[in-house]
Amino acid sequence: MTAAAPTKTQYEAVIGLETHCQLSTTTKIFSNSSTEFGATPNTNIDPICLGLPGVLPVLNQKVLEYAVKMGLALNCQIAPYSKFDRKQYFYPDLPKNYQISQYDLPIAEHGWLEIELIDDDGNPQRKRIGITRAHMEEDAGKLVHAGSDRLAGSTYSLVDYNRAGVPLLEIVSEPDIRSGREAAEYGQEIRRIVRYLGVCDGNMQEGSMRCDVNISVRPVGQEAFGTKVEIKNMNSFSAIARAIDYEIERQINAIETGSETIVQETRLWDENLQCTKSMRGKEGASDYRYFPEPDLTPIEVSREQVAAWKAELPELPIDKRHRYEEQLGLSAYDTRVLTEDVDVAVYFDAVLNAGAPVKQAANWVMGDIMAYAKDQKQSFSDLALTPESLAELIGLIEDNTISGKIAKEVLPELLEQGGSAKALIEAKGLIQISDVGELEAIIDQILADNPDKLEQFRAGKTKLQGFFVGQVMKASGGRADPKLTNQLLMPKLNG
Repeated sequence: MTAAAPTKTQYEAVIGLETHCQLSTTTKIFSNSSTEFGATPNTNIDPICLGLPGVLPVLNQKVLEYAVKMGLALNCQIAPYSKFDRKQYFYPDLPKNYQISQYDLPIAEHGWLEIELIDDDGNPQRKRIGITRAHMEEDAGKLVHAGSDRLAGSTYSLVDYNRAGVPLLEIVSEPDIRSGREAAEYGQEIRRIVRYLGVCDGNMQEGSMRCDVNISVRPVGQEAFGTKVEIKNMNSFSAIARAIDYEIERQINAIETGSETIVQETRLWDENLQCTKSMRGKEGASDYRYFPEPDLTPIEVSREQVAAWKAELPELPIDKRHRYEEQLGLSAYDTRVLTEDVDVAVYFDAVLNAGAPVKQAANWVMGDIMAYAKDQKQSFSDLALTPESLAELIGLIEDNTISGKIAKEVLPELLEQGGSAKALIEAKGLIQISDVGELEAIIDQILADNPDKLEQFRAGKTKLQGFFVGQVMKASGGRADPKLTNQLLMPKLNG
């Protein structure tokens, strides 16, 4: 009997990511040139980053600090002794024709980070992804391809060396990732961490964070890896997920049908065609001909210095998620929204510290406040409405001084001008009416003005209760206590 053809469920993907993060220093890794993005081409350059004869690089101390802090955030072991190496990297956008990087003795090794995926029931599914290493290196420049008529020979390329020498931290994961969704979440967690630390802005559209994917497939249960393919040219996490899913399909189909041979190569992701395309054969370590960088001394980081930098780390995204879910009782979804942006998380924590109840604070921050910030393209750290004022506003609702409706009416002014919520409400005369006698007088007048509606209600048309409540709110200028209004209204309606 012929054996059944293998199915896609008999294979698993083995995926690792190499993530390059441009560190947010004001000057380059080995020189004093600016790292400003978007500057006029070839203005942020100097003899060192151009590799001119007779110049010597000097390590930017801030680069080392940021690299160690990121290594600590990734639970890595920080090397007490590390060094730089020359990597023969012959490309036209790297003036020296070699890259200063770290090879066998990187600054950080053997770490992990936790990713969290939300399942269909809204529950968090957590998984640890190993970190092989994190090392410092310099970035290359940028080629700008121009011209369009190949037949006429009018195509050409321009070189912008502004980016050459910008400090990079390359983070290499273990091959622990199994799907495009896991890879995208891993990349997003890296971005959250660098933004929380302030060591990189994480803007993929500007190239300050770039991810390369290494992927192979193998039969389930097989220990040996399949042939590894690298994918480049992805500018979003959704593109990473789609490229991986496509490549898994391509490799499995090649194995099953024998239509092509999977070779170790570098491929590009074509966003328009939604497919990967072969770019070049993949280099190995021997192709780079590493040797120790003779112009830079080795790096020694003392235990005391590591401890001092560790003490400066903020609460990381993983710790905030656990605290929000386990201590505050928030859902996995709410937790994800509130911790995605460090400024939002800091703002939310400040609202809680000012005394606001957890769920009400979360609802206001994720709802009206976040919508305003998004519409105005404004960071939470720049809002005129302070966390203390928002907590005060929520407190006024909780103690029945104002209704939620009144709070939403005054919110735009608070967001635009700031100030005390209580002072604004008092100045506008919007304090909620909770006096029984005053409310009863309003209700009695409403009933007297609408005898036909009252008769209909008593005849069984109970939906008219909403009409009477609305009239009371209208007559009171929205200041009537809704709960007390209903308590006083129902006995009168029922006669």
